Amino acid sequence: MKLALAQCAPFGPDTEAALTHVATTLRAARAAGAEMVVFPELLLPGYNKPEAHRALAQPQGGAWETSLSRICSETGCGLTAGWAERDGDRIYNAVSCFDGTGRKLAHYRKIQLFGPMEQSVFTFGDQYTVFDLGPHRTALLICYDVEFAHHGHALAAQGVDLLLVPTANARGFEMVPDLLVPARAYETRMTIAYANYCGSDNGLAFGGHSVVAGPDGAPLAKAGMGDSLLIADLSAVTAIDPTLLSTQATDRRDVP
Repeated sequence: MKLALAQCAPFGPDTEAALTHVATTLRAARAAGAEMVVFPELLLPGYNKPEAHRALAQPQGGAWETSLSRICSETGCGLTAGWAERDGDRIYNAVSCFDGTGRKLAHYRKIQLFGPMEQSVFTFGDQYTVFDLGPHRTALLICYDVEFAHHGHALAAQGVDLLLVPTANARGFEMVPDLLVPARAYETRMTIAYANYCGSDNGLAFGGHSVVAGPDGAPLAKAGMGDSLLIADLSAVTAIDPTLLSTQATDRRDVP
């Protein structure tokens, strides 16, 4: 199975431009053999736009999800993308995953809201989402979630071997994709796909460096600071020497 990451600059409240970009990207990824493309956090309607989150957030099954589903069915390529979800009086930092037929596979709400902006707008999520994507037991996290080891270990204990992570990681925190995400992949024996922005949004600069890290911690694909479409062949993980993988899950000892 081939997986793609779409690193791009934010589109902000111009959701039509964002959806056009999604369609163009899915066509290119499918031509390269990818079955799924992971986009950044809050692609709709932009990350650093709390006013837009409050004004434009949509319910599940609304126009945004309908458009994303349609684009998948038209291009034959699946996607995972972040967006602002409204559920009654609550707004969630959410992500939805669709397959290449447009069928919705999973939906997830961010558990670890980061900083004053997110916490002033969004309600905390409170549950994991685990599903099958091809041969992979798969889960979704969003940005800051993956920085907490207990979430990764809880998902690994449920048999998850592929983790899709839309993110909006700021410039200056490149240690997250460069060091922490590969370490998390290694210690949990997962493949982690971490899709970030480049460019800036309302004065916030993003650090790029999107990465697909294999269960040995080595990058299967890695971006720099600019627009990128990464393609990673996940079948490569079958060639990893199993003696080089972490045994923490079986060797762990708890101290009273």
